Amino acid sequence: MLPILSHAQLRAVEHATIRQGASEVDLMEQAGRSCAYRIMRLEAEGYFGEEPAYHVIAGQGNNGGDGLVIARHLHENGRTVRVSVVQHRQEPSPGHRWALERAQATTLCIDHFITSDLDSLVIDNDIVIDSIIGCGCSAPLTGGLAVLVDRINVARPFVVAIDLPSGSTEPGGALNQGPALRARITLTIGTPKLGSLLPETGEPSGTLVVLPIDLDPSALANTPRLGNWIEPLDISRLLKQRPRFSHKGSFGHALLIAGGPGCYGAAILAARGCACSGVGLLTVHGTRPTITGIAAVVPDAMSSLDPSEDHIEQLPDLEPYTCVAIGPGMGRSPQGVKLLHTLFERWAGPLVIDADGLGLLADTPELLGHLNQRTILTPHPKEMDRLLGSPSGSGYERLERTRNFAQERGCVVVLKGAYTAVCDADGGLHYLPTGNPGMAKGGSGDVLTGVIAGVYASGYLSLEASIISTYMHGRAGDLTANALGMDAMRPSDLVERLPTVWQELRASVNRP
Repeated sequence: MLPILSHAQLRAVEHATIRQGASEVDLMEQAGRSCAYRIMRLEAEGYFGEEPAYHVIAGQGNNGGDGLVIARHLHENGRTVRVSVVQHRQEPSPGHRWALERAQATTLCIDHFITSDLDSLVIDNDIVIDSIIGCGCSAPLTGGLAVLVDRINVARPFVVAIDLPSGSTEPGGALNQGPALRARITLTIGTPKLGSLLPETGEPSGTLVVLPIDLDPSALANTPRLGNWIEPLDISRLLKQRPRFSHKGSFGHALLIAGGPGCYGAAILAARGCACSGVGLLTVHGTRPTITGIAAVVPDAMSSLDPSEDHIEQLPDLEPYTCVAIGPGMGRSPQGVKLLHTLFERWAGPLVIDADGLGLLADTPELLGHLNQRTILTPHPKEMDRLLGSPSGSGYERLERTRNFAQERGCVVVLKGAYTAVCDADGGLHYLPTGNPGMAKGGSGDVLTGVIAGVYASGYLSLEASIISTYMHGRAGDLTANALGMDAMRPSDLVERLPTVWQELRASVNRP
């Protein structure tokens, strides 16, 4: 698990590392070398085409110093590299000066440009490595740097940004006030930056790759953080073992209340996700058309028939279940409001609310008082705004309001997005690194609901179930995108990859 730090927090950790004996140039050398070797690995994987040439555009700060180290290592490893140093400040940083001297001691081609004469800086088909500003951008770009960024964006080369694309600002400040360089890949050094994880500031980052360096562990652990970045090993460590003498009753019984006119498939997708979650028993409660579909497609599930022919109106006996999930495809009828009231009155155990269940909750604010530490909500951004009672001005504002909501209501909120954020009752924030735009299709969230319900039912805490399930769901999406492509992949395809995700996660903890 890595901390998500602001620029100021990361600088404090770097200074603490330096006090422990490392030097600033040691960290720069390590960061640049790590980036260079990742770039060469991406090259080997075919990201840049055959025999790519690299164009490092470096500013005069430490981000530019990182770029110069990258250029030197690429050059020393036989790559075709040229460097353009943009002189945008009075004096370069000491780290930049050191990195430039090391680069000049090689046969690298290094040109210098002042911001008033950037028209002569040629942007061609080389792979651009952006180390102009990085995460030190405290205000929108103006003048020559803004013109340069616009020129690069118009030329549309393949851009690899270092730390953050130049022009990206930290969330909470001025947003979209100036141009930001649009990268295909961002190599972020040390820890993830929140700016890459939110829609207004994160879109220019492209695919995010986190490259840890040797920062002082004590400083990392003790520095206040914006949130946590969850890694695969964190998930593997959370997983419970399946004892040899266990049975189906050992792994819980999930109840899905789902399905309705025009949305029977939502119940099927949720049930299929739940059936691959490791849960011992699964029951779906719904109307006859839903139950008929479940019986045909998900023979693993038991069924509970609601007496109504069109909308779910009644709850079954809840005593057998260890988790209840409600919402996918059930509609937002008056009967649904009454059903939700009854559920809160009769059920105090693990509860997952999604889709139409969230809509009913937003329509009946007095029910929010029933939320507690055993409740998991799984909204997308618009559903979250409805729960909050008003639109959010930005992704950052929505994130902060969601954190406060989870803390005030004492529940867990899985705020879905390009990078899904899990907010807990203690005010914690946990970002998951998996998932891709191919999952942005109706039904993906229903699969997630089913997975969460099954994992939660099998004995995990609400935060654990949310983190494990969200990681697995996104990883299944990544495997699906790799196999089928983002355009043609379907939510139902995610279910087919869940067994592979389980195998990946178990591989590191199940060895005898």
